[in-house]
Amino acid sequence: MKNNYALIMAGGIGSRFWPISRTAHPKQFIDILGTGKTLIQQTYDRFLKILPAENIFILTNEIYCDLVLQQIPSMDKSRILCEPVMRNTAPCIAYGCHKIEKLNPEAAIVVAPSDHLILDTEEFVKSIRKSLETASENDCLITLGIKPSRPDTGYGYIQYNTKKIDEDFFKVKTFTEKPNVDLARTFIQSGDFLWNAGIFVWSVKNILNSFKKYLPEINDIFNEGAQLYNTDKETEFIQAAFTQCTNISIDYGILEKADNVYVLPSEFGWSDLGTWASVYELSDKDYVGNAVIPSERVIMYDSSNCMVNVPEGKLVVLQGLHDFIVVEDNNTLLICPRDQEQAVKQIVTDIKQRFGADFI
Repeated sequence: MKNNYALIMAGGIGSRFWPISRTAHPKQFIDILGTGKTLIQQTYDRFLKILPAENIFILTNEIYCDLVLQQIPSMDKSRILCEPVMRNTAPCIAYGCHKIEKLNPEAAIVVAPSDHLILDTEEFVKSIRKSLETASENDCLITLGIKPSRPDTGYGYIQYNTKKIDEDFFKVKTFTEKPNVDLARTFIQSGDFLWNAGIFVWSVKNILNSFKKYLPEINDIFNEGAQLYNTDKETEFIQAAFTQCTNISIDYGILEKADNVYVLPSEFGWSDLGTWASVYELSDKDYVGNAVIPSERVIMYDSSNCMVNVPEGKLVVLQGLHDFIVVEDNNTLLICPRDQEQAVKQIVTDIKQRFGADFI
């Protein structure tokens, strides 16, 4: 257990959950399902069941460092790894893995998003423990795949073949990012595709070898700080290092190219909570399909299948509204048909151009 570590990624801005998710306070720091805990708090608590607290690190943008400390007061500041600029997932993972390698060259690391929902914690813990063990003993990079329940076009898909290690881990054949609905249906029917959960497990030795092979420029940048990690000079070095990095994801930069990627088919009630539709699917609903968070002062007349999220104490009356998203926060009200919620990202871009960053 002492060789096992976690890197929790918490740097995204969650623009699809605008107006509740803002650049200054994105979705990982919000209790989006009304459970009493924010998504990052839930993620951190899950990893405490697997690892000692001192082996859990959080990767985030430097503007969110104080938010992390507010929401996880027990977190030591030295374990919050701050990116000075956003450069996608490969550079921040390279940073985290180089830092951990200096602490423990025998480390096995799980990398996971901070803003996903996992309903079956027990099954999740089993999958992660099993993956850490396999990653420690084999030359492999592991990704967790979720058995798909529908032809969802919002997820990436992983195709695997029959070659296995440790009985449960299958060799990955292809990655496909967000297919159209016809292709997604074909994937489901073929039976050898899984949703990509964006959760990765590897030994620090294997992932750094992969960085050397597939992203040597990024690896060299972070390798230069080898003597500075875990010292008071680390922050200054990282400030300069990130500005030199290209913007590239770990999926595109390494996983789609490497020949030692394996997937563990998993079922632990996973959702990436990527859109208001996914929150609607997971929320408690009344007898006509309305999901209302919080519900004390929302009155619905002849309204059905709506997703409503408004400030506590606000009186809201909806008459004759069907299949809509109604969200209010931060002096902003969004009313949008549920089947057009993909437009939210474009709306955010338009508002930024018209009114500046104040509303974003």
